[in-house]
Amino acid sequence: MKFTLSWLKTHLVTDAELPTILKTLNAIGLEVEGVENPAEKLGAFKIAKVLTAERHPQADKLQVLTVDHGDGTPLQVVCGAPNARAGLVGVFGVEGAVVPVNGMVLKKTAIRGVESNGMMCSYRELELGEDHDGIIELAAEAPVGQVYAQWAGLDDPVIDVSVTPNRQDCMGVRGIARDLAAAGLGTLNDIIVPEIVGEGPGPDVRIEDTDGCPAFYARVVRGVRNGASPDWMAKQLKAIGQKPISALVDITNYIMIDLGRPLHVYDLATLQGGLVARKGRAGEQVLALNGKTYTVDETMTVIADDEAVHDIGGIMGGEHSGAQDGTTDVLIECAYFTPERIAVTGQKLGLTSDARGRFERGVDPAFLDDGLSIATFLVTHLCGGTPSEATRAGAAPVTAKVVDYAPERCLTLAGVDVPAYEQQHILEQLGFGIAIETSSVEYQDGMPVNTPARWQVTVPSWRRDVDGWPDIVEEVVRIVGLDQVPSTPLPRLPGVARPTATAEQLVERRVRRTAAARGLAEAINWSFISEKEAASVGGGHWMLANPISEELKVMRPSLLPGLLSAAARNMDRGAASVRLFELGRRYFAQGERATVGFVLAGEKVPRGWRSGKAQPFDAFDAKAEVLALLAGAGAPVANLQNFWEASAAYHPGQSGTLRLGPKVVLAEYGVLHPNLAKAFDLTGTVVAGEIFLDAIPAKRKSGFMRPPYAPPALQAVKRDFAFLVPADVEADALVRAVRGADKKAIVDARLFDLFVGPGVEEGYKSLAVEVTLQPGEKSFAQEELEAISAAVVKAAQKLGASLRG
Repeated sequence: MKFTLSWLKTHLVTDAELPTILKTLNAIGLEVEGVENPAEKLGAFKIAKVLTAERHPQADKLQVLTVDHGDGTPLQVVCGAPNARAGLVGVFGVEGAVVPVNGMVLKKTAIRGVESNGMMCSYRELELGEDHDGIIELAAEAPVGQVYAQWAGLDDPVIDVSVTPNRQDCMGVRGIARDLAAAGLGTLNDIIVPEIVGEGPGPDVRIEDTDGCPAFYARVVRGVRNGASPDWMAKQLKAIGQKPISALVDITNYIMIDLGRPLHVYDLATLQGGLVARKGRAGEQVLALNGKTYTVDETMTVIADDEAVHDIGGIMGGEHSGAQDGTTDVLIECAYFTPERIAVTGQKLGLTSDARGRFERGVDPAFLDDGLSIATFLVTHLCGGTPSEATRAGAAPVTAKVVDYAPERCLTLAGVDVPAYEQQHILEQLGFGIAIETSSVEYQDGMPVNTPARWQVTVPSWRRDVDGWPDIVEEVVRIVGLDQVPSTPLPRLPGVARPTATAEQLVERRVRRTAAARGLAEAINWSFISEKEAASVGGGHWMLANPISEELKVMRPSLLPGLLSAAARNMDRGAASVRLFELGRRYFAQGERATVGFVLAGEKVPRGWRSGKAQPFDAFDAKAEVLALLAGAGAPVANLQNFWEASAAYHPGQSGTLRLGPKVVLAEYGVLHPNLAKAFDLTGTVVAGEIFLDAIPAKRKSGFMRPPYAPPALQAVKRDFAFLVPADVEADALVRAVRGADKKAIVDARLFDLFVGPGVEEGYKSLAVEVTLQPGEKSFAQEELEAISAAVVKAAQKLGASLRG
């Protein structure tokens, strides 16, 4: 919500300086997002007079001007504007000034061989309008040498306030002024509602969709002359970024921003019959004022005549029936639209507008007659014409809302002790009505008991968000100042605090620490991604109905898109090696799942005089990270099986999954598929992985403490076995078989050699496994070792392996 300081002061009589106003706005819950004073960027532009204008000797379309800008020494300026001439008074940018439209710094230069000092400016160059056909022409009596912004009254700060969805009353300048007056910064002016004496009957307007449009008020004004808005109105609209269009259109925009009351003006000559507020019909279309065509349906409220739809009710009018330059007769619409219907319609059509932003918050339903009268007065005052009587179809949902309140509740709920008389003053300044039931003395068991005063607080019609006494407390505390709420710690219970972290949270902590200890940097990405990114990893299941943008439309089914985007940004900025991880949620139709993802990109070992050529990451690096993170999460790493069926995000043959049995997938890892890497503009080998924390089996609960660690008394024994194995048998299967040959004696088995070549027949490979045997109470006897070896060979034979000679 933008407004100028001078606009605010049309409603608020105050001597407060701008810093005080800004501080107060923040204190009462109206966050100031920014302040901009147009005069600050125009300080180096002065009013100047062209003394002479001669043709440029080297260019027919250029002139050489002599310009007086008030310092006593005329300057030579080369200018190409067609309206440049001797005697013209305009705006001159001195040397060193920065042109607002493009940031160009003016300096002395030579144009086609002729020296030029500074520049005569157009409205567009100063960002004061779209006119660029020539330089600015001011009145002849404009004071030469004065700063243009000061003379033109542009020294008027523009304040941008963030209005929360519940504060519909502050979607108009008057509502903000009302809050500031309640906070003690001045006095709120009364609204002057003119009395309109109409001639002739009002227009034919009616309602068929009472759920979407409970009230539809209208009046016709005949004989208007539509033209440019007066300077005061155009200036205020331009200051806040609204483009002045014509007097009739600007009047509706001005009232909407000034009083928070959207209206619409129809060209009566374009209408066929009366207007009706009804539900849309399947297939009906309307060309809106933004130049786009929208298809409405039966869930939307529209304003239509006998032939066509002219307005998407409460959101945007149609281009065909809008006020034009030649409009002579107009119909002014002032209606109330149901906020819920407006929100649904706007979301379906993907259409936003200033009117929608106000109607879906809820405009003041009691301001229909007054709003129509004010609009009629401005139309007749600025454009002439004769108004008709008003037609009032339906009735606005104005119901008196009364809240039972006691002043002491402010201290009870908010911890702020505000005297009752001050609370009453604040609430009355905000427009609340108060009826006080005086305190009395009652008797209980023969003893007098004071009964505190009770208040009946009537909520004003423009405060749709106030429902109960806690809302009344909030209003009082907000105006007193949210910084006045004391910081009071909660009482500490005696004894040792119980753990509050869940088992899942503890697992996530351990994984996060493990990843950080291994040199991975944590990334925190949006949970929303684009449809294109979601499709690259198999497609998403959850689509947002009202996304922030099209790039944040799908709840992510994988952590990889966010990590890959982050890796690409780091690589683009010169990072030689990227090691990122993220702990977050993936979203599926069945629910959300806790996941850890990581990406390794760039150089594994940076190039240097010691390492020589830079080494890229490979699939084994990804597997090492996965195993380490699974161990940190408490997964039974020793029992995991490696499978090759990773998702399509990974390179076939250079990826895999780790599972507990064939079906329980705990992680997948590997080299990223080249197509996916290309989609995220990543070059070189990129490896990644995801650990599915929800798939890790929970540890069994036990009532006994873990036994203390006791190192074995005897030294372990190691034996090496070399097997000839069919080429299609995985090494992991052999290692698992060997480890299970004697679960009591064999504590570890690992692959340490793979050989294919001379001495190994076709279709086979040689795998060497180191087996670690741990004796218990006594050392192994030779017979025991031979028995264990035989068991190992027998287990390998089940896979088609034989001991290599």
